[in-house]
Amino acid sequence: MTTAINPGVWLIFGGLLAAILPSRLRAAYCVALPIAVTGIVLGLEGGLAGRLSFLGVELITLRVDGLARLFAILFCLAAVLAALFAWTVQSRIEAAASLVYAGSALGAALAGDLLTLFVFWEMAAIGSVLLIWARGTPPSYHAGVRYLIVQVGSGVLLLAGAVLRFQETGSAAFDVIGLGDTAGALIFIAFGIKAAFPLLHNWLVDAYPESTPTGTVWLSAFTTKLAIYALARGFPGTEILIWIGVAMACFPIFYAVIENDLRRVLGYSTINQLGFMVAGIGVGTTLSLNGAVAHAFCDMIFKAVLFMAMGAVLLRTGTIKGSELGGLYKTMPKTAGLCIIGAASISAFPLFSGFVSKGMIMAAIVHEGLFVPWLLLLFASAGVFHHAGIKIPFFAFFAHDSGRRVEEAPWHMLAAMAIGAALCVGIGVHPAPLYALLPDAVDYVAYTTEHVVTQTQLLLFSALAFTWLYRTHRYPPELPSVNLDFDWTYRRLLPTAVAGIAGAISRLHGALRQGMRGLLAQLLHLVHRHHGPEGVMARTVSAGSMAFWVVVALAGYLIAYEVSR
Repeated sequence: MTTAINPGVWLIFGGLLAAILPSRLRAAYCVALPIAVTGIVLGLEGGLAGRLSFLGVELITLRVDGLARLFAILFCLAAVLAALFAWTVQSRIEAAASLVYAGSALGAALAGDLLTLFVFWEMAAIGSVLLIWARGTPPSYHAGVRYLIVQVGSGVLLLAGAVLRFQETGSAAFDVIGLGDTAGALIFIAFGIKAAFPLLHNWLVDAYPESTPTGTVWLSAFTTKLAIYALARGFPGTEILIWIGVAMACFPIFYAVIENDLRRVLGYSTINQLGFMVAGIGVGTTLSLNGAVAHAFCDMIFKAVLFMAMGAVLLRTGTIKGSELGGLYKTMPKTAGLCIIGAASISAFPLFSGFVSKGMIMAAIVHEGLFVPWLLLLFASAGVFHHAGIKIPFFAFFAHDSGRRVEEAPWHMLAAMAIGAALCVGIGVHPAPLYALLPDAVDYVAYTTEHVVTQTQLLLFSALAFTWLYRTHRYPPELPSVNLDFDWTYRRLLPTAVAGIAGAISRLHGALRQGMRGLLAQLLHLVHRHHGPEGVMARTVSAGSMAFWVVVALAGYLIAYEVSR
């Protein structure tokens, strides 16, 4: 091992230094630093290093194997692209937070124990929330608060699971965990929150669209991909992940189709793509795990291209609503073209990256005889073409002409998108270098006649369906609206229900108080009537009358006594 220091540390401390650099140096520094760290990562030898003892727990701060190396390279590449895209960012906080965020994800991917993972896990939450707050609007502030609560909650569950696991096994090593005990269940939920499992996903579509045009690119690259890494490391072959992944791949389609905010559409699309990865991890075979991590690699790139394109549109137009856009291809043709490459990649067109990675997952599911999951994921594949492959570029750059005539995206944004688009095409045409990075040897050929024909047919039928729906005005129009997701239950329904219950209790309390007051008034009136100055008990009684009644009572007692004998 050439060094015992986790390379994520260099990005974190280097990111803090970025906050004090003059603006004329900061942009180049923010690109150069992740490039330098990439060199360090590529030079790491396999094995364990950085062993420390903390409160009797052995920590392994640096572990390099096939899985960790792939995600480390992925996170470094993401940091370089995002930093180039954000070249003109003037905010010191945003520049520093983005590198701290990237360094935390990198550090977590190379962590060999659960406590080290927890430290980087929470640092990633802090760095990422600053990118949401950097936009400086009330919605971004509130979304950031909700995001931070969820992410810190994930970390608390991870820590609790790590402590329980150490108590049960005497080790905090981050290896295969499984769902066999309480510790495993807590860690599984912690990872699931970050992976945006169904019903735990709202933080993603709530917070990502509220970030800055550049911040969303950073957000899309690290948090969820770190969760995929953690699931692949800790829960491979966990069967329930197959069905969780299928649900994740399917349900976001319906929200994305009716959503007007195009960055929110990409948020739902992110969950959709994560579903394929989660299902692949659940299958647990060598082919499916290779497919899951390969798709994570490809997804980071093509999703970054799409988020970059939408960030450039937001920067130039000031809006990202599909109902307010259209016709931008006239003045932003380069951005439109690069966006289409990203859209083709996420849709898994042949010769694009998604085709060679998603196909591995689908082939593994078929090989295991999982017909129903395969059928549902096939439906999800058609759906992603509708909402990301067609909807994003169509409504942003084509569709109706919004009349907006803006400048093309800045050079650094175009450069970052172009590099990402080139990787999308390069991996799609020649996937061997990507396959060489995968944790296990790859025995898979993407370009078979069956795979090409099946995928092409699927895409053509999806395109025809979209065309028919759009031409017949049956496709959901882009309208200013608020779509209700599961978070409505705790952001609107639950507060309303609590307020209603509190109101009912308050009314009941008031009625009880009023009733008690009335009862007390009647009791006081009765007492006053008998014991008041004019009451029966206050009247004067003569001694003779009293003696008579005493004699009567005594006679009654004597009679009763004699009878009882």
